Amino acid sequence: MFIKQISVFMENRPGRLAEITQVLSDNNIDMRAINIADTTDFGILRMIVDDAEKAEKVLRENNMTASVTDVLAVSIDDTVGAFSKVIALLKEENISIEYIYSFIGEKSAKAVIVIKTNDAERSFQLLQQGGIHVLSSDDLNNLSYAK
Repeated sequence: MFIKQISVFMENRPGRLAEITQVLSDNNIDMRAINIADTTDFGILRMIVDDAEKAEKVLRENNMTASVTDVLAVSIDDTVGAFSKVIALLKEENISIEYIYSFIGEKSAKAVIVIKTNDAERSFQLLQQGGIHVLSSDDLNNLSYAK
């Protein structure tokens, strides 16, 4: 099961992230996870939000370059070796990981990891067969966040 991720091309200048997050806030879009990969001149902002299609639409309406990508999110025990098991399952099938980031959801002994691979469908099958809990969008939207 895939979740939708928003990617936004950002020129590297003061205030740009504030503009993007303000557009999302003004349109009642809740960010669940955020990651920025940057270079000197630009960055790619990746986000998991509660309504990816709406986020893409409002960002584009505000002259921002945005796209929706399918990614996987897995819930793993927050124990030594749990993440290594996920990576080993993908390695065994020669699946490349393009990027990874994580976020905190409910207070529990679980961690949520977002993974983008070069073969999402095969990765999903392998992780499920390997006993890894692959989260759905509904699963993510139902996480209660620590306050």
